[in-house]
Amino acid sequence: MGRLVPAVTRSLDILELFLEGEGTLSAPEVTRRLQLPRTTVHELLTTLAARSYLVQVPGQPGRYRLGVRTYQLGSRYAEQLDLAAEGKEVAREVAETCDETVHVAVLEDTDVIYIAKVDSTHAVRMVSAAGRRLPAHCTSVGKMLLASLPQDELEARLHGRELTAMTPASITDPAALLAALAGIRERGVAVEHQESNPDVSCVAAPVRDRSGRVVAALSISVPMIRWSGTREGELADLAAKGAADLSLRLGHRYA
Repeated sequence: MGRLVPAVTRSLDILELFLEGEGTLSAPEVTRRLQLPRTTVHELLTTLAARSYLVQVPGQPGRYRLGVRTYQLGSRYAEQLDLAAEGKEVAREVAETCDETVHVAVLEDTDVIYIAKVDSTHAVRMVSAAGRRLPAHCTSVGKMLLASLPQDELEARLHGRELTAMTPASITDPAALLAALAGIRERGVAVEHQESNPDVSCVAAPVRDRSGRVVAALSISVPMIRWSGTREGELADLAAKGAADLSLRLGHRYA
């Protein structure tokens, strides 16, 4: 690994102070918080401002805010993001941790479409494929995505829809589905037991983009022979962590 350049590190430290919620910062504040020499801070701020990474606040000499170049870089990063590719990478990491099948899916009307999948190495595993479409109300990812919709949009999408069953455990009553979705909103994770496959249970968590909007869900699917109450709790935590990791890749910031 090459040597870190101190001046670059300090410049990045200054820019990252703005990630902490500060709208503007003065040179003395930067000096105090980073414990750097005053002259060094002055030179770094001058350089960052000259390159449009920072701009002086009008009417407040010596106080800075983020400049247009940081926005341009962030926008360029967002443009090159590929949800499916990023989802595949995170799904692989989650699958390596739990050795179960991991999916990432998006919502289309009242169905889910799986955009990424990583298989378990177990002989008994879920048979599915990226690109497959399933009724959202029968899956953990789908229920997670439905629960994330604004209430008026959720009701509009479900209005007049027949909730078809994939297994005897599938929810087919609209009132029961709405109650289940309310519980999912409170818990922050969704679970389905044998609702899309009589031999499988799943747990899912929401994936957010940089605006905070839920754009996908990540799930872990487990054959019933390896499922238990304890396992459900462990996998719920792991799914939530995986979904949070993918959200960070998409630019979401957690408070």
